[in-house]
Amino acid sequence: LAAMGEPSMDPTISTPDSTAQQDSLFSMMDVFLISLITGLFTYWFFFRKKKEEVPDLPKMQSVAAPVRDSSFIEKMKKTGRNIVVFYGSQTGTAEEFANRLSKDAHRYGLRGMAADPEEYDLSDLSRLSEIDKSLAVFCMATYGEGDPTDNAQDFYDWLQEADADLSGLRFAVFGLGNKTYEHFNAMGKYVDKRLEELGAQRIFELGLGDDDGNLEEDFITWREQFWPAVCEHFGVEATGEESSIRQYELVVHTDVNMNKVYTGEMGRLKSYENQKPPFDAKNPFLAQVTENRKLNKGGERHLMHLELDISNSKIRYESGDHVAVYPANDSSLVNQIGEILGTDLDTVMSLNNLDEESNKKHPFPCPTSYRTALTYYLDITNPPRTNVLYELAQYATDAGEQERLRKMASSAAEGKALYLSWVVEARRNILAILQDMPSLRPPIDHLCELLPRLQARYYSIASSSKVHPNSIHICAVTVEYETKTGRLNKGVATNWLKSKVPEQNGSSSLVPMYVRKSQFRLPFKPSTPVIMIGPGTGIAPFIGFIQERAWLKQQGKEVGETVLYYGCRHEHEDYLYREELARFQKEGVLTQLNVAFSRDQAEKVYVQHLLKKNKENVWKLIDEGMAHIYVCGDARNMARDVQNTFYEIVSEFGSMSQPQAVDYVKKLMTKGRYSLDVWS
Repeated sequence: LAAMGEPSMDPTISTPDSTAQQDSLFSMMDVFLISLITGLFTYWFFFRKKKEEVPDLPKMQSVAAPVRDSSFIEKMKKTGRNIVVFYGSQTGTAEEFANRLSKDAHRYGLRGMAADPEEYDLSDLSRLSEIDKSLAVFCMATYGEGDPTDNAQDFYDWLQEADADLSGLRFAVFGLGNKTYEHFNAMGKYVDKRLEELGAQRIFELGLGDDDGNLEEDFITWREQFWPAVCEHFGVEATGEESSIRQYELVVHTDVNMNKVYTGEMGRLKSYENQKPPFDAKNPFLAQVTENRKLNKGGERHLMHLELDISNSKIRYESGDHVAVYPANDSSLVNQIGEILGTDLDTVMSLNNLDEESNKKHPFPCPTSYRTALTYYLDITNPPRTNVLYELAQYATDAGEQERLRKMASSAAEGKALYLSWVVEARRNILAILQDMPSLRPPIDHLCELLPRLQARYYSIASSSKVHPNSIHICAVTVEYETKTGRLNKGVATNWLKSKVPEQNGSSSLVPMYVRKSQFRLPFKPSTPVIMIGPGTGIAPFIGFIQERAWLKQQGKEVGETVLYYGCRHEHEDYLYREELARFQKEGVLTQLNVAFSRDQAEKVYVQHLLKKNKENVWKLIDEGMAHIYVCGDARNMARDVQNTFYEIVSEFGSMSQPQAVDYVKKLMTKGRYSLDVWS
């Protein structure tokens, strides 16, 4: 076509006659071309449609399938459930409570299921009323500074953005929190309030569990009032006493390929032998310990500095992030449990969920051995919760011991008091209970079903990735104490880390880990002053902060005042990172180093006392310098005392009343100028 049109473009032959002739020619040509193009297009369109119509239908079906899979409504209808218990869980406790509530349902002629909100489309809540006598319960833990847990983040985001009509939904919420934290039970409170705003009907009051007190008792107290409210609402009655129902069945593998047996992996089989990024909670990286040194010069405690090699892992971290470490239980405790129960710990077995529709096929990776389960997967050092005691009671052959176990698991005041004194305050773990109750010898598979999962431990990273891109540093103190029964209890993770001695390619120095992002961040502008308060191992993130400020200074950046308030017991015993801090001060990076030695004099001196002593300078940095404040360490006492000290300083120098000063500090928090990284 292009060749046919070319002559008309030549100006040398463009006469009036030839132009008219060409016009006529082109009008005919245009009609021909348009007809040809229209015909070709029509032919292509119809034939294309016929060819593609057939595969289109299955394509649409395959896209729709995952949506149905993620519908908890369809699952509940299919399995005859009418109560769904969602859990937002970081350490496994909220998941455990959700499982207990879903098991309770059968006593009232109802059927429950525990559900991870991360696995379902929560917009389906508006359809729950399609199921008769339906109810949604939410066991929601609060993580960090009022944040949702990782698995509840999407649910939280949806709640914030949703304009759904939930008027047919009936719900109840139990929150898990800790009163030593600023935003006590923020997630539970938010879910309870937001569901009501969206039109849902609350059938029982919000429960607020406090882990600083007795979380188990808080849950039992709420639960014993919750079920009567459910009965009244639906007009049902309890069908009988609480009974023991096994959730998993035991399968012993006598002839098994050992390559198919889990040996401690958290997710994928053989993931520790064949490491593949990205690394996270379900796929931790095995980091080599390259340094493990004692930090303190004296005293009874053992404070240590560890360095984990993350070369070739593609793991990235920022100063202020947390490193999560998966520890292993002490082999002597594991062996003693095996001995007392007369079990061959190397038996390979699986615990398979009796509910075939459940997303959770096993309580921990299976098949595995009892030894592996008790070493890597199960928590054997914390005092067991009351539901574990209730289930175990049936195996006590002595009537007195059985009665004692049942009493401690009851909601009676006497039973609660006995559980508090005999289990919680005496810090009796499962081994101690078995030792102190000679007639209690449960089957080891049922014990493994009941014990909670061993959780990762989080540590504030004590290094800067700008200075140490291929290693992550940890600062920790080993936990060791004598209980009221005279037993020596040891912290699982810290004593396990203490034993990690650097060696060339040795498996004994490998640590399964991943990085959890944090909001604890240096200011965007390096010129912004920072005030850091971190006694004891609370100094960890500030070592990273100071390293980063030193690096920024070396890059020629203007770095603002860097002020540290640090505290320890004795100057010549547990002054951590003394040489490093002195060097940073000498280099002019650390502009102020204020150290409180609490026990080197008759009157105890803590970091808050030094803040008061320097109150004028502190206020100047906050008010004129727009300084950012960071607090790391103990939440119960130190963080609270430090915050009260800031209230006093703001009140005095800002000429404000106490309520105004409190509001001022809260606004600093909202703006990200007052950050906490604390633990209880």
